[in-house]
Amino acid sequence: MEFYLKENGMRIDLDYGELSISGNEDHGYRPFQLMVASIAGCSGSVFRKILEKQRTEVEDIIINADVERNPEEANRIERISLKYTIKGYHLDPEKLYKNLEISRRNCSMIRSVEGSIKIEESMETIELSI
Repeated sequence: MEFYLKENGMRIDLDYGELSISGNEDHGYRPFQLMVASIAGCSGSVFRKILEKQRTEVEDIIINADVERNPEEANRIERISLKYTIKGYHLDPEKLYKNLEISRRNCSMIRSVEGSIKIEESMETIELSI
């Protein structure tokens, strides 16, 4: 990966386009936003694959991320709370929580920050009718 200096941050050219990174939201994504997006995106993707393999009928997964940062330590990310809202059919919350735990163990982004960022997960299910 090659990153290039630009006037108000950095940029990288990826297969899906150019990504601008800046401490100022007017000029690109903030680094902490990319970190949180990587964790939520990885976790959600792994979770979805597990649910598909088990043929769990899911219409949608929404992940809400609440971030706690420490201004005393360079605004370091201390905690990320991920709330999963699962919309689907014949949902078994106990089975979903077990699958979420499996996805946590298999998400490279969560595993990469273990011990430095506290990751909390919760879930809400919305049962859809046929």
